[in-house]
Amino acid sequence: MEVDRFLTEIIAAPGLSGYEQPVARMISATLGRFADEVRQDQLGNVVVLKKGKGEKRPKVLLAAHMDEIGLMVTKIEEGGFLRFTSVGGIDPRTIVSQEVILFGKKELHGVIGAKPPHLTDEEERSRAYTMDEMYIDLALPEAKVRELVSVGDVAMIKREAIKLNGTSMAGKAMDDRAGVAVMLACLQELQRLHHLADVYAVATVQEEVGVRGATTISYGIVPDLGIAIDVTHGAMPGVPEYDTCKLGEGPAITVGPNIHPKVASELIRMAKEYNIPYQLETATGPTGTDARAIQVARGGIPAGLISIPLRYMHTSVELLDLEDIKLSGRLLAYFIAAVNSEYVEELACF
Repeated sequence: MEVDRFLTEIIAAPGLSGYEQPVARMISATLGRFADEVRQDQLGNVVVLKKGKGEKRPKVLLAAHMDEIGLMVTKIEEGGFLRFTSVGGIDPRTIVSQEVILFGKKELHGVIGAKPPHLTDEEERSRAYTMDEMYIDLALPEAKVRELVSVGDVAMIKREAIKLNGTSMAGKAMDDRAGVAVMLACLQELQRLHHLADVYAVATVQEEVGVRGATTISYGIVPDLGIAIDVTHGAMPGVPEYDTCKLGEGPAITVGPNIHPKVASELIRMAKEYNIPYQLETATGPTGTDARAIQVARGGIPAGLISIPLRYMHTSVELLDLEDIKLSGRLLAYFIAAVNSEYVEELACF
């Protein structure tokens, strides 16, 4: 399957943290075509295994989270208006006037509303709306809302992917279904490469609420090394250059204490050897990605992180370059093809 078509399909699917089943089914069906085994664990992680060809087969974990941020109903107000809170790190400034799909007893379409500027005072107009000043409006009678909706029901922002100039695409949930698309590109590339290692490509759950899926899968698989695939901030006006990476110039390879130095250096070596453009990103502490969980699982696992530059993170118009996804998949495939027992032994020596 083409990576851009796969990404378009999975970002449209529902999959809030803790409620990932709809997107998990799609990912299982597609990634499973390029692997020997596919399953879901008890937490909901989609685990895709592509077996290596050697007698001594190191275990390599790839982890990209499939969950997305969203909303949860906290109260049904008079008139059928729904108060809500966030599931994951939603910026309230970005959600007023958005369309939503609410998952009650059936799917319901609504909008996020707030007082119009004509009915606010000068002080209110000078600041952004807070979440408690907004509500979901389903345009249904209160009795019907109470029949179909319960406190605890979740809602996702409704947004279709759009192609922009060249190979750019924008949409919701690129964080981190772009990483899942990288795993597809990697598995497709591995079809034509010889690799000794068993590859566990895992679409993890609940990253946005505490890297939970990566925590349990790292403990269960006990890989010899693990690489998280996520997104990082793309270059844009008003943001320091050192805090961002450029779209279209290849994946960002992270260095820092969360990352095993020999994993990072090998990713860099492979990028140079195969003429794959890359960028360096620094992280002076835990990265806030699945790499954070991988590194400290059991007795410690050598961890790496590659990221796709992305603008407007945690909005419904996250924007990236599809070429960065394809380049990341190639880089990971060549890296995996070079993993052998000797390299795994080297990881134990800093």
